Amino acid sequence: MKIPEEGHLLRIFIGEGDKWQGMPLYEAIVLKARELHLAGATVLRGPMGFGAHSRMHTAKILRLSEDLPIVIEIVDSQEKIDLLMPFIDEAVQEGLVTLERVRVIKYRANGPDA
Repeated sequence: MKIPEEGHLLRIFIGEGDKWQGMPLYEAIVLKARELHLAGATVLRGPMGFGAHSRMHTAKILRLSEDLPIVIEIVDSQEKIDLLMPFIDEAVQEGLVTLERVRVIKYRANGPDA
């Protein structure tokens, strides 16, 4: 798969406990991105953070450790990310979604099709 040198980075900030139709929201987003043939997605779990409600989420406090911050990052062309945006608009009920231009230096897969 080829990503143009000038790509876009979609970054979605949600909570680990957020759900979409009974499954973790981060999982639903990654599966939808894969279904739409986006270049890839990465889910990052943060040890600490807070959002719009200023409620602290941290792995240090046992009762809050079940809803740690999650960031999903997806890099692809603007056109491919636009295909995912209706799902993001519907599924992300609370969180932060950002989009920025990025310069893709290298994107490769090792193997016979690379």
